[in-house]
Parts: sequence; C-alpha cells; structure tokens
Amino acid sequence: MNTKLHAVADANGRPLSFFLTAGQISDTTGAAALLDDLPKAQCQLGDRGTDAAWFRDAVQAKGIKPCIPGWKSCNAPVGHDKHRSVRRNRIEIMFGRLKDRRRGTTRYDSGPTVFSAIALAATALFWL
Repeated sequence: MNTKLHAVADANGRPLSFFLTAGQISDTTGAAALLDDLPKAQCQLGDRGTDAAWFRDAVQAKGIKPCIPGWKSCNAPVGHDKHRSVRRNRIEIMFGRLKDRRRGTTRYDSGPTVFSAIALAATALFWL
C-alpha cells in the first residue's frame, strides 16, 4: 500500500541514486541495495534505521568511516561523531524539497509508477 524511498546523497545534499522499497521493509534493505552506489568519502552519515553491524563493516571495508547513531534500545552504545551527524539535516532538506512536489507524497499516487517522476524532479531541483 505504501512505499519508502531510500537515497544516497553527496555532501551538499544532492541525490546521487535512489531505491524504492515497500513501506513495511526495513531501512537496512534499502541500505544494502545502495551500498555499491556510495561515493568515495571520508564519512558516511545515516539514521538509526540503517544501524546494523554488517552495514557498518561493509562501509568500513570501502574505506569510509560510518557516522550512524545506534538504536536507543541497544545495550552497548555505539560511538559516533555527534557534531558531524548534525549535517544529516541536508539530507532531510533534500527529502523535504522532493516532497514539495506533491505527487510523490500523496497516498493514492505513491506506488512505483511515480519513481520516474521523483527522479525527474530530483534532477531538475538539484542538478540543473
């Protein structure tokens, strides 16, 4: 019934690649699909939904330092750079700008058929 959009963005908050999953699917599924699309970077920012040991190991294997806060219910706290994690707001702003193009956020029109419209809107908003 609903979908979830996963994205890889650069340091300026411009989208590089997208992946669409069903709404009930875990965020780690989208992270796994976009793992090969990660650009060369010093640090990879992510939200709590992508906190998994295998994902942290995969990002470190690519030579990127993961900056992902741990789950609140996690027994052993995961260290991350809180000052660098604040820069995630650029990604949230990117998703907000995409949602301003109302078509991608309406419930009756949020299936995979809108994926091309979202990609086109992202290209026009961030790259032209």
